[in-house]
Amino acid sequence: MSVTGSDWTSGAGSAEPQLALPARREPAGAGWRWIAQGWSFFTRAPLMWILSILIWFVIAIVLSLVPIVGSVVFQVLNAAIAAGFVVACRALERGGDFELEHLFAGFRTRFASLLIVGLLVLAGYVVIFIVFAGIAGFSILGAAMSGDAQAIASQAMASALTILLGALVAVALTVPLMAAFWFAPALVVMHGLGPVEAMKQSLVGCLRNWIPFLVWSIVMLVFAILAAIPFGLGYLVWLPLAITSSYAAYRGIYTEPAPGEAAP
Repeated sequence: MSVTGSDWTSGAGSAEPQLALPARREPAGAGWRWIAQGWSFFTRAPLMWILSILIWFVIAIVLSLVPIVGSVVFQVLNAAIAAGFVVACRALERGGDFELEHLFAGFRTRFASLLIVGLLVLAGYVVIFIVFAGIAGFSILGAAMSGDAQAIASQAMASALTILLGALVAVALTVPLMAAFWFAPALVVMHGLGPVEAMKQSLVGCLRNWIPFLVWSIVMLVFAILAAIPFGLGYLVWLPLAITSSYAAYRGIYTEPAPGEAAP
């Protein structure tokens, strides 16, 4: 079920890592190991990683110029974008180069499945928004859409507790949705899993490894604070590190080494 690496990498033609299910449990220290491995991927092609982030940042800005529709389109394409970064990581892991074409690999390989993943995540966000609105009350949303600052402040004061409750519920629902998305692009593009199965396995993998993910999150939060200090320029490194360390997590949780490779 694995994707042939020669389809979209420039590294040596070694066999691809094999999918190992169910997702394995990693120790707490794996959270730091993922970051260390991710840093290694970044340092192999730092300029390309920074350039790739800038490219997608510009594309996101251009799409955002189209009200509502542009943001929706970018959200739906997130899985295909993430798949391109997975392909880039695999190319570097195999000793190849990070090439610009890797960024768009998700639009050429299993794009339909990746598009469905994006649509499912978007649908999840819509449901969460509806739940939040139902708890917080549609009146605050109506005030917000009116643009009347005084009406918004007045309604917010009157509905503070319900808004807080709605926000907490929304966060509680968003976490598993993000967990279901986290590894789905890699499982689709690398192993050919269907959209629903990929999201299911991603959720299972995250739940089984919540302790190393907690370690990963704390360390990455500290790095995010530090990245904001030099006018936010540190995020040009932090964002690639978040991507590459997530790839390292995918390799550790879901795969067996390819023949001739060391364990991830």
